[in-house]
Amino acid sequence: MEIDIKAYLVDHDLTIYQVAKAGGYGYTTIHKSFNKPQTEATSLNLRDLDALAQATQSSMWEVLRELETHYLQN
Repeated sequence: MEIDIKAYLVDHDLTIYQVAKAGGYGYTTIHKSFNKPQTEATSLNLRDLDALAQATQSSMWEVLRELETHYLQN
């Protein structure tokens, strides 16, 4: 299963740059993470969830729940 992170960003009117800046991470780090091929072993990591939570002013568990509920692809 993959998480459609690009759709999540579009739906929340966010760019990778905004997520990186809000989370306090480098743009290149977040860009590589969001654009890498996902496998069941490596989808998103805690850093990515933290950055998304900061960008959406949510908690990490809320972001994770939303990703699992609306953005998982088989």
